[in-house]
Amino acid sequence: MNTSISEDISEDMMLKMAAGMEYKPLTAEDAMRLKPFYSIRPNKSCDAAPLCQYIYRYFYRVKFCEFEDALLIMFCSDDGEIYGFLPYCRPEKVAFYFKLQEIYFNKVLKMPFAITSADEEGVELLKEAGALDGYDIEEIEDAKDYLYDAESLRTLAGRKYSKKRNHINKFNQIYDGRWEYRKLTYEDRCEVLAFLRLWMDKKVSMGESEGVNESGDEFDPMVELEAEFKGIQDVVNDKRLYDHIRIGGIFIDGRLEAFSMGDYNEAEKLAIIDVEKANEEIPGLYQVINQQFALNEYPEAELINREDDVGIEGLRKSKMSYYPSGFERKYLIRQKDYRPC
Repeated sequence: MNTSISEDISEDMMLKMAAGMEYKPLTAEDAMRLKPFYSIRPNKSCDAAPLCQYIYRYFYRVKFCEFEDALLIMFCSDDGEIYGFLPYCRPEKVAFYFKLQEIYFNKVLKMPFAITSADEEGVELLKEAGALDGYDIEEIEDAKDYLYDAESLRTLAGRKYSKKRNHINKFNQIYDGRWEYRKLTYEDRCEVLAFLRLWMDKKVSMGESEGVNESGDEFDPMVELEAEFKGIQDVVNDKRLYDHIRIGGIFIDGRLEAFSMGDYNEAEKLAIIDVEKANEEIPGLYQVINQQFALNEYPEAELINREDDVGIEGLRKSKMSYYPSGFERKYLIRQKDYRPC
């Protein structure tokens, strides 16, 4: 059970603590060093491991504050709006650090406190502590993560997956003996980025429908794709990160035609698929990389998080076709009746 905010810390002391908080841009060194924070409390969102935040730090302008026994995250939007994030800390301290962030936003930044992409486990902890009085809570429907039974994605067994197996069987009939799955290494980085740029160029030429971000606002997916490219580029060009991420690809006739990248939350036995790209001109390839990545990189996982659909209908249909076992719902939390000091 989560406890309420500590009563033995005065408001003046809380203000002094908030004034001493320093948020810094997230680096690769930080992402590696801070990983233990992400599994301190229950959390099945795609943000339950640092890779996702590191890859998308250009798009969300991610900053972090390591404060005593907690990790605090901040997102910044193009229009200058700033959002906090539910703290990564022990469950009984969530309400305390939520209050500390509120004071930081109100008294230091002099703005209302808002949290985006609040995971449902963290929201429940705050409700139990009575910490959300004075806040509006709104579920962001298009930001919910899709959760899957890991064994189902590894085996694709059962009648409901017959179409997926048919796609894979047709792929094997055409490319039998010509393809292989391979764990990617630092030496593969140039081929990964060359493939990714071709994939990006095709997406740009095709165009995409509008998406919805974690705050419920519409955005141009191409802006996010370009930011994603920069984030992936930083990952694959950093040799140190290969010991902290899982990345693999499908080669056909010796050429990379699909790859996937993910992270892992040991406490939740949760695989988090942050990146999955494939040559769409090759039928069945997406089904193959989906299964092979889960099979080869996450044999121990019990759940797989394949992130949200950003409000894009085609992506929603694709994710639903794998029969999710549940969803990790996300919430927007906004302070009511804020008055500037």
